Amino acid sequence: MKKHNYFNGIKSFALTALVIFLSACSGDDNIDDSSETPKPDPEPEVEVPVPESFDGPTYADDYSSMASWANRSKWNLANVHDPTVVKHGDYYYMYQTDASYGNAHDGHGHFHGRRSKDLVNWEYMGASMPNQPSWIKEELNTIRASYNLAPIENLQIGYWAPVVRKVGNVYRMYYSIVVDNFIGNGLPNSAANFDNTWTERAFIGMMETTDPSVNSSWEDKGMVVCSVSDKGNDWSRSSYTNDWNGYFKYNAIDPSYVITPEGEHWMFYGSWHSGIAAIQINESTGKPLNTFDYKDEATWGTHIYTRTSGSRWQGSEGPEVIYNENTGYYYLFLAYDGLDVPYNTRVCRSENVTGPYKGIDGMNVTNGGDVYPIVTHPYKFNNHSGWVGFAHNAMFQNEETGDWFYSSQARLPENTGGNMYSNAIMMGHVREVSWTSDGWPVVSPERFANVPQTEITEENIVGTWEQITMNYEYRVMQTSKTIIFSKDGTLGGEVSGSWELNKQTNTIYINGDECKLFNAWDWEAAPRKLTIAYSGLTTDGKPIWAKKK
Repeated sequence: MKKHNYFNGIKSFALTALVIFLSACSGDDNIDDSSETPKPDPEPEVEVPVPESFDGPTYADDYSSMASWANRSKWNLANVHDPTVVKHGDYYYMYQTDASYGNAHDGHGHFHGRRSKDLVNWEYMGASMPNQPSWIKEELNTIRASYNLAPIENLQIGYWAPVVRKVGNVYRMYYSIVVDNFIGNGLPNSAANFDNTWTERAFIGMMETTDPSVNSSWEDKGMVVCSVSDKGNDWSRSSYTNDWNGYFKYNAIDPSYVITPEGEHWMFYGSWHSGIAAIQINESTGKPLNTFDYKDEATWGTHIYTRTSGSRWQGSEGPEVIYNENTGYYYLFLAYDGLDVPYNTRVCRSENVTGPYKGIDGMNVTNGGDVYPIVTHPYKFNNHSGWVGFAHNAMFQNEETGDWFYSSQARLPENTGGNMYSNAIMMGHVREVSWTSDGWPVVSPERFANVPQTEITEENIVGTWEQITMNYEYRVMQTSKTIIFSKDGTLGGEVSGSWELNKQTNTIYINGDECKLFNAWDWEAAPRKLTIAYSGLTTDGKPIWAKKK
């Protein structure tokens, strides 16, 4: 569970109870306790075409032995949470929520960054915000005074989920600040301090720089929006654990940002509570185009999404909005469910920036409805522990090639390698994205490794694969089945039917389901190696992931 107002406490649990512990724990990231299902001998396989040599990534997924601050130069994509990615010069820059295994980042600033030229090897850069901005306390206590509430001197602050976009010649980082003190007594959020009120509001602020390669160059520009409530001064909460009818309508966290083809600028915000809102931004200032007033609902933006109509306990968050000029759609990506294990990514789309957004079934989800397709879900290939907590994504594009990429954190499952804290090991994933013929994104089953691109032929596909059809199951990892591709176009093993390849579009059809092919790096193999993979969707929006063994 996370991100509503009480969510400030739940998130604290997720990022302290799951993250604050000893950072040096033993573990093995290549674990498979299952025995392989007996299968018939396949036809002779054709080797995947490979270059004479390729040095793919070898870094361990279980980084607990090097998670301390002293080892930060070795982290690569270790300790990534809620990433956002932007390109500047030769480098991609990634920023994130303040979170790390063992709280290694504590005391070293906020909104930590790293950079990479190839999206595989990442250099840790440190904090873009050295200290808490002074405006947060000033804004909060000004608002509290308008409700005749005493000021809070000692704020309990969380630094979450930034988004970075290039706007003209500057880079803007919209960031989330949560205040985890109770509204009533102003004390830090805990069961012992509970006074039958909700915790305080969150804020979205903004920083700018012309050169993200210099961490100290980020200049804070103050508040953009804050959490808003349509309940006036009724911030009472009947129970610390059983009352989910949140005080705030929109939670000012998890910003996303898009510039329309017409040149309009829009920021999206909100999580749990009543859903997601879009507010138009002044290009010059980076602040709302029209005056924002926390007491005037007409200024809060346009409501674009709700998972459950009438509920303030949505189980959805982390909006990421992009525009794909090739399809003509705006895409709204969402993180569903709790971040520890069940986290999964969904996507819907619209021809207009403010909606209505619709899923693959054509359903308008503005006022309620589960979104399909699923983009990512907890899963496990053989010879590895698998990944859970796999969502809250960034989408970014290589503007030179037009290629799209998906990035998010994923977590090791609980008790991986006997480590009781392994679920707090958060590895950053970067994956290639392809688009189906009807304009839906599918994500590579394997993380990006910058492997050489080679033509994939029928001969390469013949042989034995692992395939996962990802049904939505809360807290349940989806596991693979053996599928055998025969030369005659039939399927065997644990999946029957037929297959067909379209080399011109790099597409394989599995019993009629369209799947896009990828040259891939087999991260689960020991040693890791080159392979091929495919990713597609069933007609009702369930991912189909597979890799050749």
